[in-house]
Amino acid sequence: MPRYFELFDRLRRRVLEGPGETPQGLRQAVAARAAAPAGLRLDGDAELPALLEPFVEKLALHAYKITDQDVARLLEAGYSQDEIFELSVAGAVGAGLARYRIGLAALAGEGR
Repeated sequence: MPRYFELFDRLRRRVLEGPGETPQGLRQAVAARAAAPAGLRLDGDAELPALLEPFVEKLALHAYKITDQDVARLLEAGYSQDEIFELSVAGAVGAGLARYRIGLAALAGEGR
């Protein structure tokens, strides 16, 4: 498993700390908020703009329910398609990391 974590960590660093259309702090805050429902605390204390909160919550808990209207709201608010993509990937990384750690804990018999 460590090999896969190393690969995931490289992805996490690239998405959350690498260059992009959105500020690193915002990407980190999105990832942290997306991980929070699973009980994982990540670095990323920046506040999310109010408009992003429902999008990130839906992304974290029910990504399959994101609609064209959700994306259209962000576009109308001035986010570009590239920015929406980056924030979506950041949220997926945060939620994925939380689920990965929960899975490892379950395999170790720690339960929730």
